[in-house]
Amino acid sequence: MQIGFLLIAIVLSVFAGRLIQLQGLDPKAYAQMAAAEGSQVVTLPARRGEILDRNGEALAESVDGRMVIADPAVTAKVAPELATFLAQELGVDYFETLARLRVEGSRYQYVARQVPASKAEKVVADAKERFAEDDRPFVGLATERDPVRVYPNRDVAANVIGFLAENGEKGAKAAIVGRAGLEDAFDTFLSGKDGEARYDMGAGNRIPLGENTMTPAVDGKDLRTTIDRDLQFYAQRVLQQTVERSDGESGIAVIMDSRTGQLLALADYPTYDVSDPYEYPKERYTSSALTDVFEPGSVGKVLTISSLVDAGLAFKEQKLKVPGRLNRQDRPIGDYWDHGTLRLTLAGVMAKSSNVGTVLAADQFKRGQLRSYLLAFGLGSQTGVGLGGESKGIVPQGAAWTSQVGDRVAFGQSLSVNAVQMTAAVNTIANGGVRVDPSLVTGSAVTDEGRTVGSDSARTRRVISEAAATETMLMMERVLDPEEGVAPRAAVPGYRVAGKTGTAQRVVDGRYDGSTSVSFAGFAPADDPRFTIYVVVHAPRSGSGGGSVAGPAFSKLMSYTLRRYGVPPTGAKPNQTPVEW
Repeated sequence: MQIGFLLIAIVLSVFAGRLIQLQGLDPKAYAQMAAAEGSQVVTLPARRGEILDRNGEALAESVDGRMVIADPAVTAKVAPELATFLAQELGVDYFETLARLRVEGSRYQYVARQVPASKAEKVVADAKERFAEDDRPFVGLATERDPVRVYPNRDVAANVIGFLAENGEKGAKAAIVGRAGLEDAFDTFLSGKDGEARYDMGAGNRIPLGENTMTPAVDGKDLRTTIDRDLQFYAQRVLQQTVERSDGESGIAVIMDSRTGQLLALADYPTYDVSDPYEYPKERYTSSALTDVFEPGSVGKVLTISSLVDAGLAFKEQKLKVPGRLNRQDRPIGDYWDHGTLRLTLAGVMAKSSNVGTVLAADQFKRGQLRSYLLAFGLGSQTGVGLGGESKGIVPQGAAWTSQVGDRVAFGQSLSVNAVQMTAAVNTIANGGVRVDPSLVTGSAVTDEGRTVGSDSARTRRVISEAAATETMLMMERVLDPEEGVAPRAAVPGYRVAGKTGTAQRVVDGRYDGSTSVSFAGFAPADDPRFTIYVVVHAPRSGSGGGSVAGPAFSKLMSYTLRRYGVPPTGAKPNQTPVEW
């Protein structure tokens, strides 16, 4: 009996020691092991919302796809060979995959996400045969639903849409996120929230009557843009032809609904194929219409002259004596062509794009008055359409606004704008003097920065009077006159068109590099505006101008847009405001 009691005491002492170890020394480690053995968590991917054009056509959509899943309890023994196979077939990282295939105590590790369904199923089927043993199929791989992002239009609106990519994290933090454009700016809005299924495990197997819980995935929301897919396609092709034929470096074309401010097309050249972004430089991923700034040149005269008219300091038939050269502070101001003293009306100054005449007219402004108007037109502020990386541009202020700078600002130099910003400013004239915020999203949506943007939240404000806008329009119409204007090639047969050319010295790395930016901005029908279009070409061949390069592109785009939306001519004849006296 003594020996028996001794043996019982020894056994109880061992049990007691083990209990002290489990509950007192390292309870957390064993609790984790128990949890791992006792439950399994499976991700339920959310469907990412589609990016649509204004007519509901898909610019980015999610189609049937699969997640390739590994069971480490089965794959561990063939991990090196299987990792090599998966790296070759799916393009995944060999070493990361090898680690996933060997995770101890796990029955669920994903090795690839968003794989096209047919490809994923083929890889799993091939693996069943390749790694089979004793005529038993290999069961270490499986697939689950995981929608794939596709971009059916390739380069169409690529700079606006953006693309998806892995976030670079490992393990549970790994995810696919937006990397550029709308995919990035509205990533949370589009992505939704993944769900999960949790169930009990025992001895490496699912317990049929164990506890099972599921949190369903919350699918992302669709994002409907203001972009017209077909018009965007046409704008990109016209822009590409224009840049290439002028030996230019790059270009931008913006098409806006004059009444609503909605952007129907936002074209950049060069661009990239959004379905294969890594074949192109990163600089092409953004929309230069928003991120890049430049000096607008003579298109800026529209803002100067309309402001003069609104302030009661000038009118379209005002008579000006315009010398060939104007000697001002640091350097003389001249026009792009040599001439003696001209007798021009203010309309003539606009029609012939005279720097000298514009500066003489702008002398009527009080100090700070022109700058106040430019800010009201939206210069110096982000448009807030929702895309990230937008530049505000520069409108000089304080001591930086010297008399010399003021002269140059009057004809569109020594200040900088982005293309959408300038389009909205010119559109203010088309919209009867009321500026409307440009929009890229139909309705409303919330960006990842927490801003609500879209056509529903577009604000309006009066910048100049309706009478001043009408008078400015009449002067802009003379720019396209075949005898008096500098841009007859921008005309659209059958329609009245108001517009303005621009040629500006180009700033590169903080200094003028000798190249130019040429442009044309305008709207039609001039007497009942529906669309405003702005075309810019950077660094075309020497001697190119806004009327000869950007003007014809404007004509093609405006003609196509008017026809596409069924806008008839008003039937009125172009005005004949005198340009000389």
